[in-house]
Amino acid sequence: MFRSLFALLRRDLTLALRRPQDALTVVGFFVVVVALFPLGIGPDPEFLRSLAPGVLWVAALLAVMLSLERLFSDDYRDGTLEQMLLVPEPLGLLVLTKTFAHWLITGLPLVLISPLLAVQLNLRADEIVMLMLALLLGTPILSLIGSIGAALTLGLRGGGVLIALLILPLYAPPLILGAGAVDAVMHGASAQAHLSLLGAMMVFALFATPWATAAAVRIMLD
Repeated sequence: MFRSLFALLRRDLTLALRRPQDALTVVGFFVVVVALFPLGIGPDPEFLRSLAPGVLWVAALLAVMLSLERLFSDDYRDGTLEQMLLVPEPLGLLVLTKTFAHWLITGLPLVLISPLLAVQLNLRADEIVMLMLALLLGTPILSLIGSIGAALTLGLRGGGVLIALLILPLYAPPLILGAGAVDAVMHGASAQAHLSLLGAMMVFALFATPWATAAAVRIMLD
């Protein structure tokens, strides 16, 4: 089973390397949104710093959501998803593997590039570390929740808009906790509660969302 899951992960990563524009679009969107924000509100360093946690988290959320439509659509069009229903491995684990590949392609680059954008918004070193830690815990939650919306909109016109309508309300808790963790550090408070809740949400999403996504895939393929 692990050999099959690893083969699926390697396949998705290989396909992503053959289409680097997909990952670059997500990263480019994240960079452009954050870089343009100071032009709209002014160059005041303290004001930018106070808004930085929310700006960076909202930009990361929208960047991840931008890539969700392609999570299953290509496999749906070429029949790969139907073949996954026939293999002996549980569909939930296959979906989890594909979601992990999606996070490696989209979520992890956002975590790695966030310090450069945080410096532009005048965050201090300890706040940047907290931002990266919160994104490291939060972006997998965004991919896992988003996989449900991607599965429910398979084959539908305007799937990207429908995904946004379905999952944006579910993105509110990680957004609030992630931005709140950085804000707590900015005001000299402890961010342990925010990180603990983010970690608990990630564990719950790891166990719950793959099976919900697998059920949605079966429904859309029937």
